[in-house]
Amino acid sequence: MPERPTKQKLWGGRFTGKTDPLMHEFNQSLRYDQRMHAADVQGSIAYSKALALQNILTKDEQVKIEEGLKKVEQEWATGQFAIQADDEDIHTANERRLGELIGPLAGKLHTGRSRNDQVATDMRLWLLQEVANIQSYLTGLVRVLVERADKEKDVLMPGYTHLQRGQPIRWSHLLLSHAFSFQSDLQRLKQLIPRISILPLGCGGLAGNPFVVDREFLKKELGFDSIAENSLWGVGDRDFIVEFLMWASMSMGHISRMAEDFVIYSTAEFGFITLSDAYSTGSSIMPQKKNPDSLELLRGKSGRIFGNMAGFVMTLKGLPSTYNKDLQEDKEPLFDTVDNVSACFQIAEGVVGTLEVHADKMKAALTMDMLATDLADYLVRKGTPFRQTHHISGQAVALAERTKRSLSELTLSEYKELSDKFEADVESVFDFEKSVERRDAIGGTSRRMVERQVSILREALRE
Repeated sequence: MPERPTKQKLWGGRFTGKTDPLMHEFNQSLRYDQRMHAADVQGSIAYSKALALQNILTKDEQVKIEEGLKKVEQEWATGQFAIQADDEDIHTANERRLGELIGPLAGKLHTGRSRNDQVATDMRLWLLQEVANIQSYLTGLVRVLVERADKEKDVLMPGYTHLQRGQPIRWSHLLLSHAFSFQSDLQRLKQLIPRISILPLGCGGLAGNPFVVDREFLKKELGFDSIAENSLWGVGDRDFIVEFLMWASMSMGHISRMAEDFVIYSTAEFGFITLSDAYSTGSSIMPQKKNPDSLELLRGKSGRIFGNMAGFVMTLKGLPSTYNKDLQEDKEPLFDTVDNVSACFQIAEGVVGTLEVHADKMKAALTMDMLATDLADYLVRKGTPFRQTHHISGQAVALAERTKRSLSELTLSEYKELSDKFEADVESVFDFEKSVERRDAIGGTSRRMVERQVSILREALRE
């Protein structure tokens, strides 16, 4: 049996008194940073190999340390790891358990390494994996929006500005507007990766590694894109976390806006869509109600995510250089954000994929006054300047309102009183399908342009 090491804190040699139990609880982070157990073991195995390359460890010692670390990780993975009261964080816990498994040899692992560069490495390794997961969730959301849009191109609905009916559009055009927002989020997330994938390991506490470990080796071993070139910056930088939190805040803003659209469209007053029972709840007092709780939670989570970002930025803004214990406050907002963003994208995908569309209700909401711009465009094609046609169309709208008729019910003679450019073919204006088909420039709501958007997004997803 290996010799059981004396329990001591990683930093304990300088101190002779006991830590206040309340201070221990205040200081420890294992209750939440234990989720980085795999990243911590991965980084430690790589570091043991780097130490062996410098002859700090023999080949046999490195193998024993690696085997011990793999046993530690297996215990975490199977739920058998026994946390001890003195475990401050995931790094302390893993090193303590490694010592129990292989004896004093475990003490060599920390040679030249600080928890400062260790935790920075773990955070980046962990976040890189989570970003990969989030990319897959967000891709799923974009895909379901695109595929649904492709299948429902024939459904027309009112397009709104200021929540007032503006012009007819295709339902698919609305879905794709959200898809493009999320596709931009995917692009921005990918652009973050090189700034996350920077190796801090080998920076030591702040001044660098005195045993000149091969950091190029560590970079390749751990799969990082680049190396932190300045040790002071390497241990103290948390910009990659801030940038991820900012990205998450923007993405959740897009989730919130889509959720708000669907909340409105699912009301009895609109009746455009019905949410699946799987993503709805009832009322505790009103039996008839079907509440869009999934959408409301998606909308509400956006505020929480923004709060995580704003709070951590305030933590960072006044810190002196390199590592300060304030940086321990990076983990909870990051972990919470990753958890909630991951859940939100998956829930949103489920909502979009299962909601029911009521094309008849959308069609019934289309009114002739929404073709007032088409009426103005008709006169433009007859040679009248748009500023004049806008005014003439407005007069037609006013006349229809005053006489309680629709634009299509005004007579040709009434139109001619407004402009002699009106002819019998003015009737062709009052067709919602023709209206959307006239919007055939790139970005428009015509069938051809919707198909173009679907094609572009599908290609982006393939890439």
